[in-house]
Amino acid sequence: MAEIQPLRGWRYSPELSQRIDQYVSPLFDVVSPRQREALYQNPLNSIHLSVPRGEDPAGAALARLQQWQQQGILRQDELPGIYAYYQYFRLPGSAREYCRKGFMCHIRASDWAENVVLRHENTLPAAVNDRAELLARTEFESSATHGLYRDDTFELERYLDEAMLNPLYETAEDYQGARDVLAVIQDARVIRRFQQVLAGREVILADGHHRYEGSLAYRQARRAAAGTAYTGQEAWNYHLMYLTNAAADDLRILPTHRLLLELPGIGGPAELLARLAPYFTVLPLEDPYGLPERIAGKPWAFGLYLGEGEVYKIRLRPEVHTQLDWLTTPEVKALDLTVLHYFVLERVLGVAGPEAQRQWPGVAYVRNFPECLTRVDRGEARAAFITNEVSMAEVERVCHSGAVMPPKSTFFYPKTIGGFLFASISEAETTAPFSSVFHS
Repeated sequence: MAEIQPLRGWRYSPELSQRIDQYVSPLFDVVSPRQREALYQNPLNSIHLSVPRGEDPAGAALARLQQWQQQGILRQDELPGIYAYYQYFRLPGSAREYCRKGFMCHIRASDWAENVVLRHENTLPAAVNDRAELLARTEFESSATHGLYRDDTFELERYLDEAMLNPLYETAEDYQGARDVLAVIQDARVIRRFQQVLAGREVILADGHHRYEGSLAYRQARRAAAGTAYTGQEAWNYHLMYLTNAAADDLRILPTHRLLLELPGIGGPAELLARLAPYFTVLPLEDPYGLPERIAGKPWAFGLYLGEGEVYKIRLRPEVHTQLDWLTTPEVKALDLTVLHYFVLERVLGVAGPEAQRQWPGVAYVRNFPECLTRVDRGEARAAFITNEVSMAEVERVCHSGAVMPPKSTFFYPKTIGGFLFASISEAETTAPFSSVFHS
């Protein structure tokens, strides 16, 4: 089961931490080009380490990291700890303030086959190689991946709440509107209890599959190079992860809708509807902005917007579900998005098979519902399929079945931010003071 370790975190100096909002950044795979350019204008923003650019991006990140360390811009905590990380946020249409509670630590990077860390989506090799190269050159992690463990007793939350009484710093509001707060636990007795709780559990990887696989690739290369000198305690065996409790009500997963940029072999809306009819019941509606409410909580139901007042609710005919013949588990076949990808992308549009669909440029994945409607109205897309969110229970069932979901199935909200806490996996961390205390 999961092995976690405390770490001696690297953080912006106390002077800079007072203005931490200026130095944090979105994750490398969600930052928009406009956001990216604005952040690059700040020479001390963490994006220079997480998404470096230039002819040799990894080399540029290493040079900047060394400069920041030498100048005291980044400083390392003397004692190892587990870092409590809370994110306060609201959702549109709700007055409730949510608080997602979790903690950042090092977790042993386990191969997928070990069934300790479970994935729910596939990765793209090019993106993994990019992350692995950056890690190999810098031996430094600028953002935590997001993992989920389940503890229905909520034992660890009381330690996290206590740590939050004395926060290290917090953002006023990050790029997504959340307020992020960081604290640290350095009590050895409490840290060992965290280790004991996680030792009995698997971890589901919610976000950061490419960064995690980059850590795996780097660990494998270092282990092969170490040969008989390998001990398993080397710092590069570990990976920075933000762990949250899957049993918590403040864990939110938002839907990701599908925009069809083209309709191969289909003349227009009437022909699309005719091809959908053998598989779906089709109900015309008037208000496109009411689509999320009309499909909410209904399995295999989707909103369909074709522009020019053509709005529909479609729902799979239950008797045709048995036609779904992809070689995957029943848990995956039961998902709304599997139904959508099979019966719409494969059966109706002829894009056959999950791999072909992953590579097909005719579909775009959009989280913002009004944006879907706007892009169809502008003629940038031919159709918008509006989806329900995936539940945490569905994620857990799929992961434990050993399968993966269709691409872009989950959007855990809010995202963690880069630059709030950094972690080193250099050789110096292997022999750092107190590092051996927490190894069993």
